[in-house]
Order: sequence, then structure tokens, then C-alpha cells
Amino acid sequence: MKLIRFGAVGQEKPGVQLASGARIDVSAFGSDYNEDFFGNGGIERLAEWLVKNHGGCHEIGAGVRLGVPLVRPSKIVCVGLNYAQHAAEAGMEVPKEPVLFFKSTTALVGPNDDVIIPKGSIKSDWEVELGVVIGKKASYVDEADAFEHIAGYVLHNDVSERAFQIERSGQWCKGKGCDTFAPVGPFIATKDEVKDPNNLNLWLKLNGKIMQDSSTTDFIFNVQYVVSHISQFMTLLPGDIISTGTPFGVGLGLKPPLYLKEGDVMELGIDGLGVSRQVCKNYQGLK
Repeated sequence: MKLIRFGAVGQEKPGVQLASGARIDVSAFGSDYNEDFFGNGGIERLAEWLVKNHGGCHEIGAGVRLGVPLVRPSKIVCVGLNYAQHAAEAGMEVPKEPVLFFKSTTALVGPNDDVIIPKGSIKSDWEVELGVVIGKKASYVDEADAFEHIAGYVLHNDVSERAFQIERSGQWCKGKGCDTFAPVGPFIATKDEVKDPNNLNLWLKLNGKIMQDSSTTDFIFNVQYVVSHISQFMTLLPGDIISTGTPFGVGLGLKPPLYLKEGDVMELGIDGLGVSRQVCKNYQGLK
């Protein structure tokens, strides 16, 4: 099943994208895609509900905005330097265990919403990533049991401001948590739809030119290891997102480096998880 949310910002409703590509409104199901939904068998209950009620669901028009495909989670936990070739291009050693950082939930936007280049930014960058959506509370989970705690997978652009991230004091969160720096979607694919998350092609284009083209087979730490590892340090709640890192081809790693500017268009995708598109715009001040 492919879970979507649609509508104007702040007014999104739950929906489902069918195998045909058609999108239907399932708000009559009575639950949005939040912690309670993922943690209390919501995916299974929705599937059963659709068997009886599919015919009464309204189709969503092609021009309707897609929002973040889940209600704001408690946290977004990210893994840095999780692809061997990306660590090399960044000039950093391959980590001995996962490098973890948080991305602010206020950075979340829909898959085709604009990305706002922050005030004072000169080094905003792109990062296509596989996101893992937690489906069952996870604390001290064994690697062998990790998949039992996963609800599904989602496409994520981990937009990053490198000067904020690397050149200013403190942790990476300064360059990772800016508003609009987490476009997610178009949909969450439930885990039954993804045969092997550790073997997915992923790519990103900038203004039509391929910048990233790789596979999750280049993971240093695979999905089940990452879920288990993070759960040793914090409880993962249903609906939480783990973003598993980006492959080589980011702007920071180019010679000379290349960074985002107003009018740039990012398009990205992962096998089975759809495609998203963001236009870059300069910060214009508070409205």
C-alpha cells in the first residue's frame, strides 16, 4: 500500500495511491497517519477497510498538492556518511559505527514544495536518501528483529547548508534543520512493497543533469543494523523517520563545489518510492 496525504498546507487529509497510479481520499477511515495509526495496526486496519469501502472513496485530482505523507513525527534521526563513496568524496574516514544527527521536524515539507535557501546561505546542497518509517515502538532492538519495527519506506531529500553544518561551531543540526530542508514523499510504501531496502537504486538530478546515481548496496550500515543501533540510544516511536544517508554526488564533493541557487530544480527518486521535485527559492523574510 502507498500512503499519501493531500491538500493545502496545514489542511492535509489521508489518502492512498493505488497500483494504477490513481489516488483516493480515505479520510472517511477516520484516522490520519500519525503515531497512533502506525503503532496500533493502522496499516492492516486500513487495508481491511478499503476492501469494503474502496468504491465510496473519491478520487483525488491530478493537480492537488501532496503533503508530507505522515503527521509530524516525534523525530527525524539521520545517519551521516553511510555510503562508502560519499565518505570518500567528503574527505572523511569511513565511520566505525553510524554517525547520528537529528533533523528538525519543522523542516518537513511535501515532495513537490519549494525549498527555501536560508537567510545568509551560500552553500546549500542536495542529498537523496532512503527514509525508514518506524511502525512499532523500538528500544534495544536486536538486528534480527529490526524489520518487525518498520512500517515502510519513503523518499527524502536531506537538504543541507554546508557552511552552517561544517564551518560553524556545534553539531550538524545547524545546517540540516532549516525550514523546508526535509522534502518527504510522494508516498510511504508499506514494507511489503519493498522487497529489499538494501538493494534499491536512487538518483538525483539538478536542472536535468544527473548528480547522484547509486544504490543502497553501497551502505556501510544496512537498514536493519541502523534501526537496531539507534534503538540502543533512544526509543523510536511509531511514525519516526530514520534517514539512512546519501550516496556520492553531492555539491560539496565536486571540484569545484557546486551549491544551490534560486531557480534551481531538484528531481529525485528511489526504486518503488516514486519521484519528487523541488524548486529552490531565496529566503524572502517572514510573512
